[in-house]
Amino acid sequence: MRDTMVKINDRYEFPLQLDLDKDDGKYLTPDADRSIRNLYTLHSVLVHSGGVHGGHYYAFIRPTLSDQWYKFDDERVTKEDTKKALEEQYGGEEELPQVNPGFNNTPFKFTKYSNAYMLVYIRESDKEKIMCNVDEKDIAEHLRIRLKKEQEEKEHKKKEKAEAHLYTIIKVARDEDLKEQIGKNIYFDLVDHEKVRNFRIQKQLPFNSFKEEVAKEYGIPVQSQRFWLWAKRQNHTYRPNRPLAPHEEAQSVGQLREVSNKAHNAELKLFLEVELGLDLRPIRPPEKSKEDILLFFKLYNPEKEELRFVGRLFVKALGKPSDILTKLNEMAGFSPNEEIELYEEIKFEPNVMCEHIDKKLSFRSSQLEDGDIISFQKPSIPGGDTQVRYKDVPSFLEYVHNRQVVHFRCLEKPKEEEFCLEL
Repeated sequence: MRDTMVKINDRYEFPLQLDLDKDDGKYLTPDADRSIRNLYTLHSVLVHSGGVHGGHYYAFIRPTLSDQWYKFDDERVTKEDTKKALEEQYGGEEELPQVNPGFNNTPFKFTKYSNAYMLVYIRESDKEKIMCNVDEKDIAEHLRIRLKKEQEEKEHKKKEKAEAHLYTIIKVARDEDLKEQIGKNIYFDLVDHEKVRNFRIQKQLPFNSFKEEVAKEYGIPVQSQRFWLWAKRQNHTYRPNRPLAPHEEAQSVGQLREVSNKAHNAELKLFLEVELGLDLRPIRPPEKSKEDILLFFKLYNPEKEELRFVGRLFVKALGKPSDILTKLNEMAGFSPNEEIELYEEIKFEPNVMCEHIDKKLSFRSSQLEDGDIISFQKPSIPGGDTQVRYKDVPSFLEYVHNRQVVHFRCLEKPKEEEFCLEL
């Protein structure tokens, strides 16, 4: 075998005690202090199990140098005897016991793939200094601070777990979250609830008291808040479904979660609707009738390949998209009479479904309802001066759905992203 990396697994026996003074100290370095007795006792054995291309490490340790060994294998710690820690880690070959000892069977030998990789010995004369009890003052200050913080976090999590049945986690999504996430972290649907503000609220607390906490958090008066429940649809999308009724807001947080959450988990997901007046201050939300539909709007720029959230509107069920084109142009920063195309984002799993909207049909005829998403753009010009890869919303969403993004990071700086490559 040539030009090949191999793991040397020959048998090598190592002693429980190592005397480096024997043979006139020939194993000592020239500058070694020979006035000290160089007798060493085995403290620990680091073992490698596997081959040259991979494997697993674990250790046998005698914390007090007694006859009792301990095996540290990841998070598992077990008591082991001396034979396990020493003899079975010598490497080499091992014979299987004969099944029929009376017969002249040739013993079967096999190569062991686990052996000692590193040995730690402690000099007898230094044993009292090394194996002494460790007091808090012996631990570096930065470690004491870190260990104390970890212990406090552990106790806090333990307390949270013990009291979890008394609390509900309320995840509140706002327009600001949609603006922040759409086009960056997500493209389909509206928001990633794992990245919105969480409130840990006692179940027995009235929901109206929770609204007061929201008022303190965001500076939005209670009377200007309207909360919507989210619902998972048959096509696996997740959209705001309906606003909370006054009698529901009069309930406790726990009662509201049970009514709204069929999965019976500890979370309540809400969308906070806040309407602004001409002075950009929060105002009381307008009354919503059955004819009012809440729609969310995204703007697509084919030249920049950019999709972003631009706002939401209430429309009348019998109204038509052509009625709101001027408002959409204003939201996008276009001229009032700019021609735009509208698409409904229907679903994205297992395949993308994004359909063109007829601006002459009513919203009801187009089967649009509360929580639906409309993406719009300037119409693509065939043979135009600017070449674009994805001319419309459906083709762009198809591209996003099918692409694979590979992130590269430097080993020395694993938290800093170097660059991305799309496949």
